[in-house]
Formats: sequence, structure tokens, C-alpha cells
Amino acid sequence: MFMKRPPGKNDTATPKRSAYDKALGLLARREHSRKELKTKLRQGGYEGEETGAAIERLGEQHYQDDDRFAEVLLRSRIAQGYGPMRLRVELKSHGLGDARIRELLEAAEVDWTASAAAQLRRRYGAGTADPAERNRRAQFLLRRGFAAATVRSVTHAEVDEADDESP
Repeated sequence: MFMKRPPGKNDTATPKRSAYDKALGLLARREHSRKELKTKLRQGGYEGEETGAAIERLGEQHYQDDDRFAEVLLRSRIAQGYGPMRLRVELKSHGLGDARIRELLEAAEVDWTASAAAQLRRRYGAGTADPAERNRRAQFLLRRGFAAATVRSVTHAEVDEADDESP
């Protein structure tokens, strides 16, 4: 059974929003990096020139700012309990340079050891003397992006320094 459209509805299709309007709508929901906006607009079928112009205009109007995006993302991920290595990789994936990432991490002034210890308490509760359990907890912290030295100091587990190498 087919239903008719209500009377008074226009049968013509709505015109496609401009890349600027689409990007502004995305930014209204949350911060985005330039790289992320460009990807989303291209996936939405917008041409490269229109996409570039829209992102440039948004930047000039201070609606889009990679530094602000990075600070918001960094604060959010630190609050979620992620370590510096994971944060570095995520910020790099959004198109930020190594020097800027270093500056942001230093400016955050996070006690990574305390953060790692808090993650262990939240996830596992009290400490353990069992070496296998300490290793399991160490792997958990390594996956969250904490440095091997930090993990070793918090879990007292044997951790390989090769885990410190960032991709």
C-alpha cells in the first residue's frame, strides 16, 4: 500500500547544500580538524576547489581552528585515560605537525604516572603480586599509549623498551 504525500508539499528535490553550509553544520556539532572536514566534504560529493574555499572561509571566520580542535581532543583523551604515545598518533592522524604535538603535550602538564596508576585502579582495583597479572595490566597500559618506563614504574612488570617506539 502506497501513501500519498501530504498536500502542499513541494515535489521538487531540495537543492544540495553548499560545502560551506555542510561544513558549518558539522562544526556546529563538534570541533573538526581541517583534514577531517576535507575528508567528510569529499565523501559528501563536494569538489576539491569548493571544499578548499569553504574550509579556508571557515578558518578566516574562526569557526574552524586546528589548534582549538587539538586542545579539545587532547583534554578529552587525557580525561579518558589515554597516554602520550596514543595521543601523539591520534593528533598526527588529524594532520598536526610533530612540533605542534610536542608543544600541546608539554602544555597539558599531565602527570602520566599518576594517570596510568588511576587507570589501573579504575580497571583492576588493588595491586597484585602475581607476575602474570602484573604483565596483563602492563599490556593494558601499553595499549592505552603509556610509555614503557611509566608502565614499569606503575605495575613493576618487565616491559620491553621497544614498546616506547612511536609509529
